[in-house]
Amino acid sequence: MSNTILEAENLCKFWGGLKALNELNIKFADKQLHSIVGPNGAGKSTLLNTLCGAYPATSGVILYQGKSITNLKAYEFCRAGIGRSFQKTNIFHDATCLENCCIAAQQRIGGSFNLFRNRSTNKSITEIANSALKQVGLNGRADTKAAEVSYGEQRQLEIAMVLATDPKVLLLDEPMAGMGHEESQIIISLLKELKKHYCIVLVEHDMDAVFELSDLMTVMVDGQHLITDTVENIRNNPLVQDAYLGNDDEVF
Repeated sequence: MSNTILEAENLCKFWGGLKALNELNIKFADKQLHSIVGPNGAGKSTLLNTLCGAYPATSGVILYQGKSITNLKAYEFCRAGIGRSFQKTNIFHDATCLENCCIAAQQRIGGSFNLFRNRSTNKSITEIANSALKQVGLNGRADTKAAEVSYGEQRQLEIAMVLATDPKVLLLDEPMAGMGHEESQIIISLLKELKKHYCIVLVEHDMDAVFELSDLMTVMVDGQHLITDTVENIRNNPLVQDAYLGNDDEVF
């Protein structure tokens, strides 16, 4: 894959005797949305947490733009260009949408953003934050407290906060969790636009959205790689179809 931007080689994450990730090899390309699917406990969120430095790898190598970043601290992953969202909204409800993005932007630069200074003091950070809000369609909500926007807009805000860190790679963990159809469609449209500019690694239980968005899909089971292929080939793979996609328990 000539445009590979992020990859893992023989990646392992063990919790005692539990092998959450077991000799995982995977590559992610720039300007492509690559979804990770599999049953509960397959290791999907653990993979995202390890790829962003939140969990140190037990063994193996993480390469970003061809260089090992395996032993960096989490904030160094962020400053390198890897942004991460979480299953549950990770926002400051009493701060405005703009202030939330300013705090996120400061993570990339270092130091701390002072909410109580005049905005001109933090002009460059404010410009970055406003740009991130505009990217997700929340520029009209800049001065609104995060607690006062809808749940769907809070999820959009969380993506804006990731964008404010100036990433090259977006690791998104269930950005449509808890959403209705109309809210999900907004996120789908947003991700379709963002994948033109970023590498996106998506973990999502809404399989209709996954099929619509994915350029490539990886199926994981028990911390291991089962298959990576196009949506069409994954759909038509009898092993995947019988063991996962056709499961009435909705393990994805």
